[in-house]
Amino acid sequence: MTKLDIKLGLQIPLFDFPGVAPGELFERVSDIARTAEASGFDSVWVMDHFEQIMGDPAAPILEGYVVLAGIAARTERVNLGTLVTGVLYRNPAVLAKMVTSLDVLSSGRAVLGIGASWNENEQEHYGIERVSVAERMDRLDEALEICRLMFTQDAPSFKGRYYEINEAHNVPRPVRPDGIPIMVGGSGEKRTLRSVARYGDACNVFGDAETIRHKMKILDEHCAAVGRDPREICRTALKTLIIDRNANHAAEKAKPVRDLRGADRFRIIGMAGTPDELRAQARELREAGLDGLIVNLPDAYDLETVALAGETLSRL
Repeated sequence: MTKLDIKLGLQIPLFDFPGVAPGELFERVSDIARTAEASGFDSVWVMDHFEQIMGDPAAPILEGYVVLAGIAARTERVNLGTLVTGVLYRNPAVLAKMVTSLDVLSSGRAVLGIGASWNENEQEHYGIERVSVAERMDRLDEALEICRLMFTQDAPSFKGRYYEINEAHNVPRPVRPDGIPIMVGGSGEKRTLRSVARYGDACNVFGDAETIRHKMKILDEHCAAVGRDPREICRTALKTLIIDRNANHAAEKAKPVRDLRGADRFRIIGMAGTPDELRAQARELREAGLDGLIVNLPDAYDLETVALAGETLSRL
């Protein structure tokens, strides 16, 4: 499997940038991505959702793989992926072809991020079939098998309960000879982390340091059960990051997010403070078992904030 090394990623989930007209939207997105690359981020991620899930569903959002292709043309070094694709949203063979095309366009920088499709409201709005959690997890395992085969074999075949391919050609091939790395998103201890151990090059979870320490222990146990070296898996967590050089300003910026999510929820999903405070928080998460962090910034439209975040957390 492909070794993936993510130390610091930037997720861009919001596209309602103040003062930016729709025709100028992608220019700001590409400016954010280039600023991230220049300031120490090693990867750029977008959500794979068709309507906005962070606040108003009618707020602007771009289709994930289209915007990643555009970012690929404007950057040189950062890895690119969705955090994460819902398994129900695309036939897995078609998904493998899309991610391979992104890999070719970016000269080998694509990552397949995939998960079990949790957003039932979005599925209802877009006419996407809704199924049980157990079936979604079964579909995820089959999709992971298909994508791995298509990333590494010339004309693979597979027949599962839900998906089937027959000598599926995937040409041009992924740039990396050992295929495109796969990140599985989610923290479920019985099924999701088991899927990471069986198929994943990386995982992405939520949680504070105590929760992450527990999840990483469970992942290690799944790796032992399938005979996998746990050191092969890159371990990351997603956090909403509030940063300011002034502690009072950081607290003011964090208040609306804390009020919206609740203090307990923000403790799980968020980080806030000055650069020194955030470096300490990041070190605690690393000590809990993470290899890296992926962060989103509510004020990512401000390029100075993006640069400050990169310079702060890439120097741990």
